[in-house]
Amino acid sequence: MYPVVFRFETPNFLRSFLPDHITLYSYGLLIAIGILTSYWFMSKRVKKFGINQDQLSTIFVWSIVAGFVGGKVFFFLEDASKFIQDPQSMLKISGGGFVFYGSVLFVIPTIILWLRKHKIPVRPFLDILAYVGPIAQGFGRVGCFMAGCCHGKVCDNWLGVTFSHPKTLANPMNTPLYPTQLFDIGINLVIVITLLWLEKRKTFDGQLMLVYMVMYAVGRSINEIYRGDVARGFVFNGALSHSQFIALCILAVCSYVWFRWSKLPSEKL
Repeated sequence: MYPVVFRFETPNFLRSFLPDHITLYSYGLLIAIGILTSYWFMSKRVKKFGINQDQLSTIFVWSIVAGFVGGKVFFFLEDASKFIQDPQSMLKISGGGFVFYGSVLFVIPTIILWLRKHKIPVRPFLDILAYVGPIAQGFGRVGCFMAGCCHGKVCDNWLGVTFSHPKTLANPMNTPLYPTQLFDIGINLVIVITLLWLEKRKTFDGQLMLVYMVMYAVGRSINEIYRGDVARGFVFNGALSHSQFIALCILAVCSYVWFRWSKLPSEKL
């Protein structure tokens, strides 16, 4: 696709502290758009919690930091032996390499701690936060599609998409692959539509967040069948990918939490 949006030479007077060329990558651009869109969405809905713009900005800053750290940690854990044997390889990939589940599993506890510190009802806020995940990731997956990462296996039917750009991350190039990035965008779109429909029909606080986690875990597990970036690793002698294993754990935890939260009274705003 188009991993690079534009690239231009840096003016001579700026080269003393900037690289010779400045490149804007589509992946980073789409991630930024996803974050800004999520921020805008949250800003329209958090007023009832008494959260001002400064506090919302603080939440997002902490979330971005937690998401970066979590995504990196889980990425390293996918092939821990490699990084233990060659610690310098961590620095070589410092600009890329993330696991979405790692980001989610770090961001949610971070936000919960912040909410408890400021005595803000947790479960109602999580129902708003449930929209942020699929919105941000939806844009992120567009970036993945543009960059060629998170691609699918070789495809021999009409669904195949061929990545031919010299800087694409897809492997193999010039070969039809399942567009698993687009599949993931579809999953997140269905989740958002479901949440909007369920918002006025939910039976307990926190239900929307649990629905999001469960739906994405199921959708991601199915999408993993078509994923072709095998470097992500597998468990149980290749029976499950790391993401499928994490999805099973999330389903188990969400089932338990659903049972507990459905018995609790609504939290007062």
